[in-house]
Amino acid sequence: MNQFDMDILIEKVSDNLGATWPLYSFVTSNPLCGYESKHFLDATEEAGHLMGARMYPEANVFKKALENGDIDLKELQGLLKEKGYIKAPEYYLEIMEKETSNTKVNDNYFLNQYMVKWLSSFMDEGLAEWEIPYKSRGFYQAWRKLAPYDDSLGKFPLKKIPQTSQKALEVVLKDCSEEEVLEIFTNHLAALPGWAGYIKHRSLNLPNWQKDAPINLKDYLAVRLWVTKKLGYPLFTKSGKNKKESQRMELGYLWLMAWEKTWQKQLVETLKKSDIETKNSPYSFPDAQLVFCIDTRSELIRRHVESKGNYETFGYAGFFGIAMDYQNPKNGILQKACPPIVNSSYVVSEEAKPDMSTFKSSLDHKIQVRNFWNYFLKRLKNMLPSTFGFVEGSGFVYGINLIARTLFPKSTYRWKQKDENSYEEICSPHLLYAHTNEPQKGSISLSEKVVIVKSAFDLMGWRHFAPIVVFAGHGSHSANNPFGSSLDCGACAATPGRHNARMLAKLANEKEVRSILLKQHDLIIPETTVFIGAEHNTTTDEILLFDSDAPRTHLKALSDLKANLKKAQRSAAQERLGSKGNSVSLAQLNASNWGETRPEWGLAKNASFFIGPRKMTQNHNLNGRCFLHSYDWKTDKDGKSLEAIMQGPMIVTQWINNHYYFSTVDNDAFGAGTKTTHNITGKFGVVQGNGGDLKRGLPWESLYEEKDNPYHPPLRLTVVINAPLKRVNKILDRNESIKSLVTNEWLHLIIMDPETKSETLWAPSQLAFNKEKNKEIHKSLTSNTYEEVSV
Repeated sequence: MNQFDMDILIEKVSDNLGATWPLYSFVTSNPLCGYESKHFLDATEEAGHLMGARMYPEANVFKKALENGDIDLKELQGLLKEKGYIKAPEYYLEIMEKETSNTKVNDNYFLNQYMVKWLSSFMDEGLAEWEIPYKSRGFYQAWRKLAPYDDSLGKFPLKKIPQTSQKALEVVLKDCSEEEVLEIFTNHLAALPGWAGYIKHRSLNLPNWQKDAPINLKDYLAVRLWVTKKLGYPLFTKSGKNKKESQRMELGYLWLMAWEKTWQKQLVETLKKSDIETKNSPYSFPDAQLVFCIDTRSELIRRHVESKGNYETFGYAGFFGIAMDYQNPKNGILQKACPPIVNSSYVVSEEAKPDMSTFKSSLDHKIQVRNFWNYFLKRLKNMLPSTFGFVEGSGFVYGINLIARTLFPKSTYRWKQKDENSYEEICSPHLLYAHTNEPQKGSISLSEKVVIVKSAFDLMGWRHFAPIVVFAGHGSHSANNPFGSSLDCGACAATPGRHNARMLAKLANEKEVRSILLKQHDLIIPETTVFIGAEHNTTTDEILLFDSDAPRTHLKALSDLKANLKKAQRSAAQERLGSKGNSVSLAQLNASNWGETRPEWGLAKNASFFIGPRKMTQNHNLNGRCFLHSYDWKTDKDGKSLEAIMQGPMIVTQWINNHYYFSTVDNDAFGAGTKTTHNITGKFGVVQGNGGDLKRGLPWESLYEEKDNPYHPPLRLTVVINAPLKRVNKILDRNESIKSLVTNEWLHLIIMDPETKSETLWAPSQLAFNKEKNKEIHKSLTSNTYEEVSV
């Protein structure tokens, strides 16, 4: 088999491999994204068999949902009967309770540990004090040079190892057919999906690390398969599918459908009631308008902000429509700050405001000195000559620091937050084209600025502007939390959204931009309207305004707004934490306590994405279960705004939802296990204990209240769109990838048509299972059309 054929086969197999994101930008994505071209049941059956993983909630979780009324009994009985299951639901619960463990016995434990040892050493990104030699030559060549000195495989000369990864694969696979090679590759990538997923992510998205230490799946498979043959292990073992396991999968799928349909009916009835209550109410011009991310945590704070004054809130994707990277002045690192599915077009850096250059230079120097001392102290702790003496001499000082952080975490938190926003006070964000180092050529054109601002208003259906408009990105604060970035803004590639919010506010304040919007697009922004960037801290519910440039005419209104935002913080924290006392103090404790395993719940409980006007959701407590994107179908005549929402934010929310779903149903396979036994490896990931696979999902504490009692109900995403059915139909016809997600049931789609006053659940025309012909389950789905089913 030649090199071209081998590369083609590896690429084909890797399509089913989900990416593992690093801790510093831990994007929540679908671990089965490679299976999205298949129906959900087919995909879960295939992936579950391959990985030995659970794909549906356990029987006791379904049982509790049925007892609590979260699963409607009639709905469940109807679905079961439709597929030929005529006995009582309790009977099928017993079948699922008797479920044999799907976890495979790991016959390749030593092989996995061997690979983990070499991968963690080679892929280290600064945690290890001593680097592995030959990193610049690539993973296979570095391993080949050093493997003879590793006694794990016994002694053997260097010449026994093929000179290239291609030759190694040819030697190992010389007697295998193409079909067997595909199966071998598939099984060996599935053996360590976390590490293999990170190799895939790094080779595609981290060019700097690839330049210093190149690695790809071909190198990984070459080393693994050569070692497999050296150890005398079989390259792969075939195992047939269990018919009883297929039946349990089918039952789990039906119970899940009943749970989701029950939720859908409750949600639609809530939205219909809200629409009836508010459709005739006149528009009240607000004192201020606040735009929050579509994140489910925004649902809580939006309700409380609206209740504290004459304020109007909107929902918009948290990167605020700017496909940018952010140049962090505190560490010099270029961070992606837009959805992972979007290529970055711009770079945003901090530029000193007029008369603030001296202050910025002073702050830059202060940061440099602090970074140097942090690096110097780390070197003293890690270098052999100074380790023992440094520990003995500095123990007292470190002891005081430990006591302060343990006994007075809130005070420590407030002290650290004092300098957190220094750059925002003396700098303004500066937007340049990406991939250029020449400022004059890099500055973006006026027309592009107009497009960015207009797109934001178009997607939200914006008509009126208050004197104060706040764009609030969001971020999370926590201590000693390797998964801290997973609590930041998913639309900003797991970084805080404050920089995007500040950038959009600056563009919207520019007189030239407003002039073009008025002359060419008939969009009137009053001269008295000022746009302000802000950050919503999801751990403490604080909303911080970056208003140092606000005109003096708005100071009184801003003072009133800040006072009301403080009130909203207190009431929101009380509701979220269930505390009637000093809820803000408790929230700050959660953010600063380095022993806190659950600083906040993140996006747990997410179950739906609503695209429509705020009036349909603002009268009800949705319990943080819905992503909310503002949209007005009347202002979107050609449907382009809705199409953009479905192409971007809807896909991101589906990723998030699937990530939470699979991390909940099998936390060992798709999540990260408990935080109490985590070990950070290479600065980019965690493993359980002293080795094993790289964890690719969320920790147990982010999903469960206690054993066998998930806080997050594992449901697939239900998207509800308030728009004419014909409009959505045309969008689906133009976007086959979106249509496939609905057809294959990776998400559900409900259309609330405001013209016909009807609700439509889109579903494949054939959902029937052929229980006698398991091999042909859903075979006809590839050519399915849509049918309209009344909710």
